Amino acid sequence: MTGAPSERGAEVGRRIGVGLMYGLWKPRVLGAWKVPATGPVILAVNHSHNIDGPMVIGVAPRPSHFLVKKEAFVGPLDPFMRAVGQLKVDRSTADRTAITQALGVLENGGVLGIFPEGTRGEGDFASLRAGLSYFAVRSGAPIVPVAVLGSSEKPGRLIKALPPLRHRIDVVFGDPFEADDGSGRRTRKALDEATERIQKQLSGHLENARRLTGR
Repeated sequence: MTGAPSERGAEVGRRIGVGLMYGLWKPRVLGAWKVPATGPVILAVNHSHNIDGPMVIGVAPRPSHFLVKKEAFVGPLDPFMRAVGQLKVDRSTADRTAITQALGVLENGGVLGIFPEGTRGEGDFASLRAGLSYFAVRSGAPIVPVAVLGSSEKPGRLIKALPPLRHRIDVVFGDPFEADDGSGRRTRKALDEATERIQKQLSGHLENARRLTGR
């Protein structure tokens, strides 16, 4: 099994990310102060574009370790992404190594980033996978919802797959909340109920973020 991801590496990744994101686009970050300054935290991010992860890694107030699909770890990106503390996950199976590493991040008081919809899509939190509720209930870490808005609008002329250069992208952090109902249950039913509660919170945050930003 591979070792725990490096906190120092994640901080290097954050610095690279912030330079890139502010160099290429115009991030507007709202509510970053809501992310707890210490202790374990899960960032739950909506996902409509490939730059959403690097954007949040760059603008988050703390270094973060994202669960990233293994398909993204190609060629020279593989050692780089590992070096900056990101977690490779095989989505086709219950990836025990990734699960153990993710729980390790939280046990060490770090920040775990998750795209709870699993795949890049509408970015509206419409269908959540159980992974987020599992990590939240198992670790007791608060969830901070994060809405990335504007990343999927109008692809740029220079690089078709990316937003136009210097385009404004809003990143809105929400209030932390607990997924657990306080019963201490970890049954499938408890996880399903937690997933429902989480979905309501995330969808509500996304609505608020859209109102706030006019997106």
